[in-house]
Amino acid sequence: MQHKEKNQSFYTVSQITTIIRTILEDEFPEVAIKGEISNFRPSSTGHYYFSLKDNDALISVVMFKSRIPNLNFKLTDGMVVIAKGAISVYPKRGTYQLICETVELAGEGDILALIEERKRKLQAEGLFDQSRKKPIPIMPNRIAVITSPTGAAIRDILRVLKRRNMGINLIILPAPVQGDDAAEIISQQLRVANKYKLGDVIIVTRGGGSLEDLLPFYEESVARAIAESEIPVISAVGHEIDVTISDLAADVRAPTPSAAAEMVSASREELLAKVTYLENFLLSQIKQRLERYRLIMNNFTTENLNRYFKLMVERYTIRLDDAREQIINSIAHIFKDKKHRAEIAINTIISSSPQETLRRGFAIVENKKTGKILRTTKGVSLQDTLNITLYQGKLDATVTAVENQGEKK
Repeated sequence: MQHKEKNQSFYTVSQITTIIRTILEDEFPEVAIKGEISNFRPSSTGHYYFSLKDNDALISVVMFKSRIPNLNFKLTDGMVVIAKGAISVYPKRGTYQLICETVELAGEGDILALIEERKRKLQAEGLFDQSRKKPIPIMPNRIAVITSPTGAAIRDILRVLKRRNMGINLIILPAPVQGDDAAEIISQQLRVANKYKLGDVIIVTRGGGSLEDLLPFYEESVARAIAESEIPVISAVGHEIDVTISDLAADVRAPTPSAAAEMVSASREELLAKVTYLENFLLSQIKQRLERYRLIMNNFTTENLNRYFKLMVERYTIRLDDAREQIINSIAHIFKDKKHRAEIAINTIISSSPQETLRRGFAIVENKKTGKILRTTKGVSLQDTLNITLYQGKLDATVTAVENQGEKK
């Protein structure tokens, strides 16, 4: 334990915190604390942080993730538990907390554990799915209310309807809202309302109370009757902080009975104001569009139409002229190329003709006796008569010598 230095008239923050920590941790190495869970928040690291409170005090609690597997129920706000562990001081914040080793249900906590288990069961069956919820009609003509006819809830609903819309028909289906028989009667009234089509919407409601008072609205039978209802159901049970199983099963949850009445009773004054606003808005939009169309139509005079048509025609005329020039140029280029190729072919033919060959000094020699054109001296004899065709004219000649392969005969 740190103490003040000699002649020191004060403690440092670290010194006094260490003294307090030592005292608390030595005095409470193991303690059991009963209280209601609040501010429950699992951390991203897997630890649980929450507070235990009663009417007059609150203590912070941390349960490290290594201890969480020992829990056999899910911790939630409002659950009354007995938490066991050691008191610890966190010097950096100057606060103390319970390092929790185990948590047990206490009193009301048993009921909450049962409710949580029931919630998980019904949720797994799909009773709370958003996809199965029905829309609430905007302006219902008849409302069926299942509640105690002498309770505060019905008085709140009547007060709201009187203020907002007296034209709604209200049918009250009496049912006890607490006690052992309440859940069964509430479920039966839900079925009666559907069988005889007693309303466009059903409100299941009661005012606030303790958890025990609200138990009928946590019953499985009530949840299933709500889920089976063909008529949309609003659940308005308890105070705003109370969320019952009937709230989860209903098509819409209202935080209070008054709020449920607000949902189904559109105020005539509000509706009139809204209709007037929409009327003015629509007229304004129509006028704006008419003015815009008038300005557009003003452009369609005879003069403007002629000008627009001329511009349009000129645009296509220019495109047509460009296309024609391109075609003419393409054809001219093709003809020029073909002409050049033809000239080359003609020159090639001419240069390869016999007449052109004769012009260059060559001659055609024909054996007059055999009529064959001579290409070699083979078959030519002395005194043979030859016809020689020149570029211009012909000659007759007599063979006086034959020279073959360099030899003379």
